[in-house]
Amino acid sequence: MNIVLGIDNGTQSTKVLFYDSDGRTVVASAAAEHQLISKEDGTREQKAQWWIAALISCMDQVDPIIRSQVKAVGVSGQQHGFVPIDEKGVPLYSVKLWCDTSTADECDIITADFGGREKLLAETGNLIAPGFTASKILWLKTCKPELYARMRWVLLPHDYLNYWLTGVAAMEYGDASGTGLLDVRSRTWHKKLIQTIDKELYSKIPNLIMPGTVLGGVSEQAAKQIGLPAGIPVSCGGGDNMMGAIGTGTVSDGRITMSMGTSGTLYGCSSKPVIDQNGILAAFCSSTNSWLPLLCTMNCTVATELTRKLFDLTVKEIDKAGSKAPIGAEGVCMLPFFNGERVPDLPHGQGSIMGLNSSNYSRENIARASLESAVFGLRIGLDRFRELGFNVSEIRLIGGGAKSFLWRQMASDVLEMPIRIPLQSESAAFGAALQAFWMQSGGGEQKLYAVIDEHVVLDDSASCDPVTANVKQYKAVYAHYNSWVKYVTPMYKNHESKEWS
Repeated sequence: MNIVLGIDNGTQSTKVLFYDSDGRTVVASAAAEHQLISKEDGTREQKAQWWIAALISCMDQVDPIIRSQVKAVGVSGQQHGFVPIDEKGVPLYSVKLWCDTSTADECDIITADFGGREKLLAETGNLIAPGFTASKILWLKTCKPELYARMRWVLLPHDYLNYWLTGVAAMEYGDASGTGLLDVRSRTWHKKLIQTIDKELYSKIPNLIMPGTVLGGVSEQAAKQIGLPAGIPVSCGGGDNMMGAIGTGTVSDGRITMSMGTSGTLYGCSSKPVIDQNGILAAFCSSTNSWLPLLCTMNCTVATELTRKLFDLTVKEIDKAGSKAPIGAEGVCMLPFFNGERVPDLPHGQGSIMGLNSSNYSRENIARASLESAVFGLRIGLDRFRELGFNVSEIRLIGGGAKSFLWRQMASDVLEMPIRIPLQSESAAFGAALQAFWMQSGGGEQKLYAVIDEHVVLDDSASCDPVTANVKQYKAVYAHYNSWVKYVTPMYKNHESKEWS
């Protein structure tokens, strides 16, 4: 047996997956939930200490014999979260997460101080979007200067877990590109942009390491706490989208993965940088030495979960309710901007249900509208991929949406694409494990392709293809959705959320 461990630090939970690459089987897995700190101003935070406690809890659930046989480790983490640590590695403040929109003003300040949107795109490839790490750093400097003064390293969630495991502070290209501070074309830190935030900040940004290489070994201290052999290698890891790309096989040109979780993401692999002048697709790097243009919506299963809880339904029951309503929910349309939104750029946006009248006001229509809204938000990204020249043949779907036949078929019809489902549902943890195995194998492009070809398997029984009649109906419904988005955009552009509370 050759057991590699994949760790995934998500928004809702930490998961571990023990994969035997010789037998091509998952031999153990576990999960532990996280809390979330939410405030009306858009604050979304967690404590880094919660993640360590969750990791220890996960490992305690697994047979010690299996843990003792692990040969290598890879770590996946939710992107963009800002973990400031001091000289001793102690987190200085709660982690502002990817879904935190409380620093929208700081995005505008950095953009203006650097010279504007056009200059950002020209020199870095990305805008400073709500949720990106850069604005969170400026927020700490401005609002908590005494803590900022003690900061030794700027880390991201997966970097912090890597640091806890190995004692090494480092970043890799993929997750680093989500800070907004990387020149994605050259895959180097943009020193002038970093110094726009603070002239001393550059010294607190970790060095970048190459994917496929060893970050460090598991320390004696960490090994004792989670039952792993000390000294086993830890790969560079990456953001959850980057690890999801590995776990679904999206490592070569033209492949697209769509994730329907708390956030909705759509990303594809490219052998060259993809810079979207409209700023719809983020120009991210991958964690496999390529690039990963990506759309992120901040509300995906957020809308369905809120609807499910409102009507006191189980996951299966909201599916059943939605299936009883027709395509388009008889004109009921949900705009799912409950956490603000990145695409469209509405950090102060709020959720809305539009088109209600006395004849269509039903639980079934509202349930279906919530399901449809998640897919409509992602359709924006697919349209942009096509406009930028991507020749997409199929979409590999992961996350909560992949478990629902109704949602899978809805996605196929709205996106007008075949939907394929990876057999391994925990794609980020699986991708982290495969990255560790790739590192074990010596890294390199050809070995990466060999790992993917041998270990990523699709579940043919869950595949969906677009239904012609449904596609025709959804064209009209999607246009209706976009008309509502255009209608509310001026309100959310001109008013902060607190004025609408």
